[in-house]
Order: sequence, then structure tokens, then C-alpha cells
Amino acid sequence: MSGTHFQICVLPGDGIGTEVTAAALTVLEAAISRVGHVALNFGTHAAGAGVYRETGVAMPDESWRAAEDADAIFLGAMGLPEVRYDDGTEITPQLDLRFRLDLYAGVRPVSARLGGLRVLNDRRADDIDFVLVRESTEGLFASCGKGEVLADRVARDTMVITREKSEQLFEFTFDYARRRKTNRGRPKVTLVDKANVFTSMAFFRKVFDDVAEHNVDVDVEQLYVDACALDFIRRPWDFDVLVTENMFGDILSDLAAGLVGGMGYAPSADIGDRHAVFQPAHGSAPDIAGSGRANPIAAILSGAMMLDWLGCRHGVSHCLDAARQVEQAVEQALNEHPGDSCSTTKMVEHVVAAMA
Repeated sequence: MSGTHFQICVLPGDGIGTEVTAAALTVLEAAISRVGHVALNFGTHAAGAGVYRETGVAMPDESWRAAEDADAIFLGAMGLPEVRYDDGTEITPQLDLRFRLDLYAGVRPVSARLGGLRVLNDRRADDIDFVLVRESTEGLFASCGKGEVLADRVARDTMVITREKSEQLFEFTFDYARRRKTNRGRPKVTLVDKANVFTSMAFFRKVFDDVAEHNVDVDVEQLYVDACALDFIRRPWDFDVLVTENMFGDILSDLAAGLVGGMGYAPSADIGDRHAVFQPAHGSAPDIAGSGRANPIAAILSGAMMLDWLGCRHGVSHCLDAARQVEQAVEQALNEHPGDSCSTTKMVEHVVAAMA
């Protein structure tokens, strides 16, 4: 096939990760075949809690090499509640990928148009369309694997905020807001922090203000994280792009997903300057694994995000066209067939049919 070829490292992972990954790849192949001129070469590799249980290694060297060499990484879901390290934490290669590949920007889109349920009794709920960007390598997550317990009396994890990573994050966020096509007029970035209490958060805000000074074409606002949680319920349709620390983003992104139907409709990406991982924001849900009931929409939309990123990064318009096809097909499929009423296989069929 002539055209542009991209190598995709596929890490299906655990539980329903394998099922939603297969669903997403089917949709991606259908979209690519319709636009032509682009090929996605999928290479599947082992990683996750199941691999750790069998081998004692969560992500083998071969999988790391494939991830580092790939044009993009697609991940299903990783982790099993009963498989843990000696300190009681779960096996999470998805976090290792963020640290090792410097994927500092976690991007979590939230759209009523691409969701499955309107949980707020307000006509404006149909206008919910925002993106939460979380710093993915620092904050409280900087303590992953480094926390300490002293004499079984005190446990300590440390929040880390650096100017370098914060500037990277904020510049990324302003650029992202600028590129977003909405009907809101001027783009807006909302900083979410706890600068009234923590020195680290006051510093985070200071760096944000410094970066905002040379991004004057973008409106800004600042919210404390508790007020933001309230406003996600009270006025979520007012937000455009939000940016926050790692742990705050982890919590707020789940709340945001709940506004549009739940984690089954929550795509995500972790993006750095050279690499990017795309994955549904939900977990491995081992309780429904193998039942055929896993909602594939979050994985499918994560695939659309991957196409969009590849298209923007490499200047390939056919990837951008394919991404829009996937989004439009999901919207049509959800309008005609509510996601919670479909099996995994049926939803994939509906999405592919909507591209015809």
C-alpha cells in the first residue's frame, strides 16, 4: 500500500483491556481503509499485572523496545486488584510509561456529544465539551515507588512541582486550547490548584501566571480544586480547557466522565515531546472480563485521539480525516444505539456501519 505507514505498539493489558483494544483496532482499520493513503501497522506486546504474575516482570524488555521505537502506543487497561507489589500497590506499567517516556501531559476530553448519558437535569448539559489536562509525571505521583513508612507509625509521600515541567505543561495547554475548534469564541484555560494552602500549589500558580503573560490571546481563570469539583456539577458547560496537578487531575477526570455517562465514555492520552500513549481512562474491570459487556467507546475514541495526534505531528491530513470519521461515527452510533444497551461486538458493528 502506498502512503504513510505508522508503527503502533499495542499493549492490550489485563481484563477487559484485551476486549476493548480489539474493538478499537477494528474501528481504526475501518476508518483508515475509507480515507486511504495511510497504514497502521499494529504490533501486539505483553505488559500488565497478568504478565507480572506469570513472570515477575510487568513489562518485558521487548515490549519496552517496541514502545520506544513505535510512532504511537495504544494501551487497553492494566492492573488486577489481587496482583500487587510487596508494598501493597498495584502493578501499573501505564505509569511507568509516563515516567520513562516523559509523557508530561495527560489529556482527558469530556463531551456530551460523545457520551452515553445526561446526568444533569439542565438543557445546557448537552453543551458539555471540555478537556482536562493533568501533569502526568510530577505532583503527588512523583512519589510512586518512593513513599516511605517509618516504624509502622508514619507514612510519607511527597508532592513535587518543578518550573521546567510546569512550563512544559502550561505551554502545551495553551497551544492545545488555541487549536481546539469550538463555538465559544476566544479559547480559555482554567488553572486548577490549591494555592491558598500549599506552597507547591502557590508556585504552580506562579509559573502558570508567567506562562500566561505571553499567551495573551487565550483567556485565563483560576479555581481552587474544591471549587472546581463543585463547578463541574454546577456549570460544566462553561469550561473549555482546564490544567492541573497529577492527583487533582486523576480525581477530577473521573468526576468529569460521570457527567457524560461514566468511564466507558472517557478516552485519554498521555503526551510528551517525542512519544504518546492512548488508552481508555477506565480500569481493567476483571469482574466483567469475558462477558462481552465491556463498553468499547472510550477505547475507540482514544484511537481517534491517536489518529489526530499522528496527523498533527506528521502533517498527515488523512489521519485527521480518519479521526473525524471515527468521532462522527461514534456520535451517530450512540444516538441510534445507547451504549449501555449494546454488547461490545454490537457497538463496534454500529460504529463501523455508521462510517459506510
